[in-house]
Amino acid sequence: MLQSNTSPQLLSQLKTPQLNDHNNHDDELNLGQVIAVLRRRLLLIISMTSLLATVAVLKAKTDPPVYQAKFDISTKRITRESQVIANVPQTLNLQLNVNAGQEQQELETTITVLQSPLIIEPVIKQLKEEDPNFIERLKVQYPEYVASLEAEYGEITPNLLYKFFIHNLTITSAQPDIINVEFVNSDEKLAINFANLLAKAYLSYSLDQRQSDVVQGINFVNEQRKPLDERVKYWQNELRKLPLENSLIDPIQKSQILSTQVATLRQQQIDNKVELEQLIARYHDLQSELALQPGARAGNSLLSEHNRYQSILNEIQKVDIEITQKSATFQNNNPVMVTLKEKKAHLLPLLAQEELRVQKDLQSRVPTLSGLDNSLREKIINLNNEISGLATVSRNYANIERELQIVTDAFTQFTAEQQALQTEKSQKQQPWLLLDPKLAKANYPGTVSESARRNLGVGTAVGLLSGVGTALVVDKLSNIFYTAQELKDTTKLPLLGIVPLRKELQTNHQKNNLSPTVQKANNASFFEVFPSLYTNILLLSSDIPIRSFVISSPSQGDGKSTIAIQLAQAAAAMGQKVLLVDANLRCPSLHSRAGLMNIQGLTDIISHDLHWHNVIEPWPWEENLYVMTAGPIPPDSVRLLASGKMQELIYNLQTSFDLVIYDTPPLLGFADAHLIAAHTNGIVLVAGLGKVKRTALLQVLEEIQISGTFMLGIIANMSKQFIAVSHNYYHQYYQQSINTQISSEQAESNNGSIGAIMNKMRGS
Repeated sequence: MLQSNTSPQLLSQLKTPQLNDHNNHDDELNLGQVIAVLRRRLLLIISMTSLLATVAVLKAKTDPPVYQAKFDISTKRITRESQVIANVPQTLNLQLNVNAGQEQQELETTITVLQSPLIIEPVIKQLKEEDPNFIERLKVQYPEYVASLEAEYGEITPNLLYKFFIHNLTITSAQPDIINVEFVNSDEKLAINFANLLAKAYLSYSLDQRQSDVVQGINFVNEQRKPLDERVKYWQNELRKLPLENSLIDPIQKSQILSTQVATLRQQQIDNKVELEQLIARYHDLQSELALQPGARAGNSLLSEHNRYQSILNEIQKVDIEITQKSATFQNNNPVMVTLKEKKAHLLPLLAQEELRVQKDLQSRVPTLSGLDNSLREKIINLNNEISGLATVSRNYANIERELQIVTDAFTQFTAEQQALQTEKSQKQQPWLLLDPKLAKANYPGTVSESARRNLGVGTAVGLLSGVGTALVVDKLSNIFYTAQELKDTTKLPLLGIVPLRKELQTNHQKNNLSPTVQKANNASFFEVFPSLYTNILLLSSDIPIRSFVISSPSQGDGKSTIAIQLAQAAAAMGQKVLLVDANLRCPSLHSRAGLMNIQGLTDIISHDLHWHNVIEPWPWEENLYVMTAGPIPPDSVRLLASGKMQELIYNLQTSFDLVIYDTPPLLGFADAHLIAAHTNGIVLVAGLGKVKRTALLQVLEEIQISGTFMLGIIANMSKQFIAVSHNYYHQYYQQSINTQISSEQAESNNGSIGAIMNKMRGS
């Protein structure tokens, strides 16, 4: 038995993916998949949307007219009690601060009260009293409901009708401090009357609520005035006690007087220090002067300041002058000279006494000035101490005055508010404001049934959502792959290529009306896929070339035979010697596509020992492509394909051709492809998008995994999302180069091949 010559490197790269990963992606939808589903099921979505929109419009047209009565009420009117709360000082009103969340909660509470039986039931009672036909009107609308109430309770009271009216009543608040009220009923008169009475009831409720608020405001003011009155009296008493305890009239004024005295004493102290320092300096200067001779100190300013000393000194100087003058005439013993000397001797002791007196006078003034300095210092210290003590008293005095002013102002304000609230208590002005005054007289509501456009919008929206949901469910239940990305994500196999859907080519083949050249020109983007596809297969293994492989599909109709033919032609056009083997012994079709007779083929080679050279035929219009037809259909194709002759044939063909492609039956339910693929480089799986089912593909992958067959990759066929932007240029090129050949090709056979066209293009 021949062994597969598949390279180990290639086998290691092309392992069949684990099927556990498949199920993980079955339930996942991304945005791209959702958009693809919506495109595929667009007709279903449009149908459901149109159906529900039509039903909604018909319902709006056929339903009896329903009337709605509306009115709006402003709950934010400035009242005295609200001003009281707003004007209360912050220090006394911390407990009344209301934030936005509390305001919203109060509004919700107000709406709950407005919907309560406390207000609704009296309105129903008044409506029943004013309209004698009230019960009859209800019987016309809800005969069974009213009859059941009469049978159970006998008399229909307002509390029994509360649920009916509250069900048709809607109270909302779209804007701050604005309440929107709407009542809906099929009886126009009932809707108008109930809305009018309800508006009056709400305004009356607001007045009652306001009176209650006024009383609460008065009580609040009274409660606040009592402690304020006590605080005013307390601080007034403290203000009176403080001057008496400190023997003051005005602490601030007293403090200013003391500060002035301290400043005066400080100045006196400075002057005294200056005088003392000067006196000491003069005393020291005098001591230095007295140490000199009298003649040397005659002009000294310290002693000359004293008149007595100066007069004695002058007398002595006169005597000296006279002695000097007389000495020129008289002798020293002359009586004149003696008299003058005696006079001088008498004046010198007097001068010495005067010097001593001046010295003692300066010395005696120093202690006096020193004592004065000490006295001034003590006075300043005492005054500063008194000022320090007075500062505390002044602060206390200012604090008391401030507290007294605060409580006095608050007390005065509360007193004024109390009087205003007492006055307002006697007034009857409604605090709420009806924003539409005409509603109090007559309210002519518009009919809801006239707004068919609204029903159309609602029906369209619901239909659209239902259609989208149904489309997703239907697409999920269809169990079919629609995109190449889904196929790749689910199988985890290499995606070798994406082949676009081309219905016109299939039609042309069926009708045989156009030549291959015309088909080529009309489907250039389709054919351009296969050279790239073949290149991707070659690149799967860089060490050992891929010489043979099987092309199969999960089930019938995936387009595997078409892919096999086009792939073979693309390889042949690229210079490869290619053999295309029709191994589908159950339902052969390659001979009809090639325009050949299926007289002898693969079955005859295995069963009758024919040489394969005598069986293969060249493919029309492609010199490098050959085909081996299937031959007669055998009774047991599995036995033939599993025989040793088949394995030997596979080996011989692989050594004789650059590439051998086997077209086999579908994998699901048949073992033919597995038997051949085991002796080739592997299998290429073709999946027809929009046809292949998930369950079938997963089952095939599981069988491949069990059998150990090697998967080269998968080809996504019949893709509707294929956009060959890069092929636009080549498509134009094909059109220009082939247009000159179309006229000559019209006369030739309609069964052309891509290989012949490409050869002619190369020749051109």
